Amino acid sequence: MGKSDNKIFKILKKSFGYDTFRQGQEDVITAILQAQDALAIMPTGAGKSLCFQVPALILDGVTIVISPLISLMQDQVQALRQMGIAAAYINSTLTSAQTQKVISNANKGEYKIIYVAPERLDAPSFFDFTRYADIPMVAIDEAHCVSQWGQDFRPSYLNIANFINSLPIRPVVAAFTATATDVVKDDIIKLLQLKSPFLCSTGFNRANLYFEVRHSSDKFSQLTKYTQTNKSGIIYCATRKEVDNVTEKLIKSGIKAERYHAGMETDDRLNSQNNFIHDKSPIIVATNAFGMGIDKSNVAFVIHYNMPKNMESYYQEAGRAGRDGSPADCLLLYSPQDTMINRYLIENSESNDEKKAKDYKLLRKMEEYCNTTDCLRQFILDYFQDSEKCECNNCINCLTERTMVDFTIDAQKILSCAKRMNGRFGITMLIDVLRGAKSQRITKTKMDKLPTYGILKKETTELRADINYLLQLKYLQILGDEYPLISVTAKANEILFNKKKLQIPEHANKNGENDGKSSKKASKTKPQYSVDENLLNDLKKLRLQIAQIQQVPAFTVFSDVTLYDMCRKLPTTDAEFLGVSGVGDVKLKRYGEKFLEVLTSYKNSGVATQPYEQLTNKKEIANLFANFEFSAEPVSISVFLQSANILLVQTIGKGTTALKLSQLLEQDGFLEMKEMPTWRGRVPTKKGQNIGITSVLVENADGNSYMQNLYSSNAQAVLLKYLQEMSSHL
Repeated sequence: MGKSDNKIFKILKKSFGYDTFRQGQEDVITAILQAQDALAIMPTGAGKSLCFQVPALILDGVTIVISPLISLMQDQVQALRQMGIAAAYINSTLTSAQTQKVISNANKGEYKIIYVAPERLDAPSFFDFTRYADIPMVAIDEAHCVSQWGQDFRPSYLNIANFINSLPIRPVVAAFTATATDVVKDDIIKLLQLKSPFLCSTGFNRANLYFEVRHSSDKFSQLTKYTQTNKSGIIYCATRKEVDNVTEKLIKSGIKAERYHAGMETDDRLNSQNNFIHDKSPIIVATNAFGMGIDKSNVAFVIHYNMPKNMESYYQEAGRAGRDGSPADCLLLYSPQDTMINRYLIENSESNDEKKAKDYKLLRKMEEYCNTTDCLRQFILDYFQDSEKCECNNCINCLTERTMVDFTIDAQKILSCAKRMNGRFGITMLIDVLRGAKSQRITKTKMDKLPTYGILKKETTELRADINYLLQLKYLQILGDEYPLISVTAKANEILFNKKKLQIPEHANKNGENDGKSSKKASKTKPQYSVDENLLNDLKKLRLQIAQIQQVPAFTVFSDVTLYDMCRKLPTTDAEFLGVSGVGDVKLKRYGEKFLEVLTSYKNSGVATQPYEQLTNKKEIANLFANFEFSAEPVSISVFLQSANILLVQTIGKGTTALKLSQLLEQDGFLEMKEMPTWRGRVPTKKGQNIGITSVLVENADGNSYMQNLYSSNAQAVLLKYLQEMSSHL
C-alpha cells in the first residue's frame, strides 16, 4: 500500500491543507482504496467526510455520496469547491433544468463527487446516468437512518441496497455515522448489505468538549449569564413555543438571536439559518429540526434549554459544538418538568408499543445522565459501550469540589418510606409523602397514615436530588415504562438493616442548583494558545469580506483554527503560508495574497493592513459598475450576488443579501408575496415578468415548497441598479 499511502498524504496536504490524519481516518481510507467495504462510527466533528472525500479524489470516476441532509450537501459542496474540488449535489432544491445540468456535466466527467438525497436515487434521469457512469464508491452518510432503532430513521434509506445492487458493477460501499449502538450497527451492516466491512469505531470521547448539567428553577437567568458574549452557539428547546419564547426574551435582553423550527415559513426558516451560518447572528434558538448536517465549524457552545429524550439525540446535538477541534461548552439546563414534557411527546407519538417502550427506557437513561454525580464524559462513553476509560477533568462533576456529608439517616427515611409504599407510586408521590403534602390523592390512598409521612422537611428539589442519588447507587429502582414506579432493591437492606453508613456529595446550594461557584474549571473553554486578538480580528474581518463577496459561510474560507494557526506562525511567504494547518494549494492561490498582506504588515509594523478598502473615487466606482458582466443564462439572486457583492464591498464595505434585494423588488412592484395551500413566497408580477423574472416551484425533502426566482440578464441589470443606489451616497 506504499504508493497509495504516499498519495493519500499528498492529497491530504494539497487539497485539504493538513499534514496528518485524525484518529481512524487513514485506516478507513486505506480499506476503501483496497476495495473493502467499510463502516465507520465516529463522533460529530471527528472528520468522517474526509474518509470518503480523499479516496474519491484518488479513485477513477465519480463517487456518489448519499445524504439525507440538504443543508449538509450544500455546505460540503461549497467547501469542496473552495478547495478546488469539482463537486455537485442533486436534491429537491434543484429545478428539473438544474438537475439535468448536473447530470449532463457528470456525464462529461466534470465531477469527482456528487451528493444525492436518498429519495432521488430512483429518479429516471439519475438512474439512467448511473447505468453508464464509472462509480467506484458509494458513501452513505448518517447511516443510522437505515435502522428503525436509530434516532433519525428514514424509510428511503431502505432502498439504498437495491440501488447499489442495480449498478452494472458493484462499487465499494462505505457507511458513516456518529452514533450507533450495537443493535444499530448490526442493522446498518445487514440492511445496506455490506460485505465483510472494515469496522472502525474511534470512540465517542471528544476531549475538547466540556460537559455540564445545571439543575435550575430559573433557566432563563442561567441562559442570559452564559450568552452575553459574541461567541457562536446553538440553544435547543423541546417545543416550538419554547423556541419562540426564549428567542423573544433574549432579543429583549439585548442579545442578538435567530429562531428556527418547523412551524415557521420556509423563507423565514432559511433566512434564520443563513444568518447564523454566515455569522450575521451569533446565536440560534431551535428545536431539534435544526442542526442535522449543519457543518458550521466555529460553534463555541451548545445549550439544551430542555432535556432531550435520549442520549443519542443529546450527544449528536451537543457534538455540533467545537467541530474544528477548539474547546467548546455543552451545557444542559435540567428541571423535572423536562421529563414530563418528553413523556407526553412519547405518549402522543404515532410509534407502536414496542417503540414507545424503547423510548421510555432511553428517556430514563437521559434522566440518569442529568442526575449523576459521577463523570459525565464517562457516562456518555459507557452508554455507547465505548471501552475507553478517560481521564476527563473537563466536566462539571470532575471539576467541582464537593464535601462528602453523612447521608445515612436521611437515606434510611427515604428507603423506609419507599418500602412502605410497596412500589405502587412514582417519585413525585414519594416526595409528597416524605414532605407531608396534603393532597387529595395522598388522603384517598391513605399514604398520610404511614409512619414515614412528613418525616423529611426538605425542599422538593433537594429531596429529588437525594432520591436520584439513591437511584444512581442502585438502592432504589424504577420499574414500568409509561407509568414508572419507584421501589427499593435488595441492596437497600444494607442501609435499612445492616447499619451501612452512606455519604453523599453536598448539594451546591439548597435549591440543588449549580451556580458554577464551586467549580475549579479554569480556562477550558478558551484556546490552549494565546494570540494577538487584534490580528485575529483583522483576519476574521478579511475572511468575512471574502465570504460576503462569494456568498458562502465564513468558515468555508478558513476555519477559526486555521486563523489561530496563522496568528501563531505569522507566515509571510507562499511556502510558509502552506505550512498553516488548513491551507492547501487552491486556497493559497485564491486567498494567499490578501492574507499574507495582512500578516506581513503586522509582522513588520505590528499593525495589520485593511485589504478591500472602500473606494472613494466616483469615477472608479462608475467603472466597476459599467464593466460588470451579466450571466447570459437566468440565475438566482444568490448566484448573481456571488460576483456582484464585490462591488458593494468596495463601495460601502459590506455586501447585501438575497432577501434584501427581493424586498426591494417587491417594494417596487416587480415581485409580490403569494400564499398557496402548500407554499408561500415571492413571485414575479406582470411587471417583473416583463423584465425577465421567471419562477419555479421547488420542493424540499421534508415536503415543504418554496418559489425560486430566476433572473435573465435584463433582470440582472435591474438588480445592479439597486446596488448602485446603495453606494450612491459616496
